[in-house]
Amino acid sequence: MGRILALDFGRKRTGVAVTDPLKIIASPLATIPTSRIESFLFEYMGCEKVDEIVIGYPVQMNNEPSESVKYIEPFLKRLKKLFPATPVNRYDERFTSKMAFQAMVDGGVKKKERSDKGMVDRISASLILQSYLEKRSFLKGKEIL
Repeated sequence: MGRILALDFGRKRTGVAVTDPLKIIASPLATIPTSRIESFLFEYMGCEKVDEIVIGYPVQMNNEPSESVKYIEPFLKRLKKLFPATPVNRYDERFTSKMAFQAMVDGGVKKKERSDKGMVDRISASLILQSYLEKRSFLKGKEIL
């Protein structure tokens, strides 16, 4: 059984989160400079079985793609070419950075540590993945009924 890997893709940094092998819990994994994300994925996927990649997709309140999509689309195309056997899915990432920051505040993370944008990226990727898992679980339940 493989894991699901989630990416919070950014122009400078990309947050990475991963599930446990049973695909129940999402955990922050790393923040990688975006210029090195492809080599990181090759290395990680060479050591761990990954069944699926989920990438946060920036959508505006009116459900239209945001301005950032122009950076994500070329990356999505490269991912699909680099890992043709691994499904790559987009998932709405609205508000994840704000929720990640709030989770840090609620969790008692000190102000100095909250300024670590890499931490926000990792937590955002984890929130994207956990939301994806919850929706997936909900939809599976609907299929049974």
